[in-house]
Amino acid sequence: MFGVVGFVLGWLLTLFILVMIGRMIVDWAVTFQARGDWVWKVRRVTHGLTEPVLAPVRKVLPPLRFGGFGLDLAFTVVFIAALILRSIVW
Repeated sequence: MFGVVGFVLGWLLTLFILVMIGRMIVDWAVTFQARGDWVWKVRRVTHGLTEPVLAPVRKVLPPLRFGGFGLDLAFTVVFIAALILRSIVW
């Protein structure tokens, strides 16, 4: 629909979605007490790439708490928005 710009934006959104999935997996690994320096290195990279997008959304939509469990609405909203945007431009 948007030609070259749409193609590039589609790929960037796909990469961002993959990094978001990586962040989710690494956060679960940390929650389940995974060991190894690689976990913390990957966590630092994924958080560094996604936090600039998530932080402003998190200010508007703070995580919901259910006892000891928290649901990060900002992550969910940004993930779904990235999927929708990718489907529009690609």
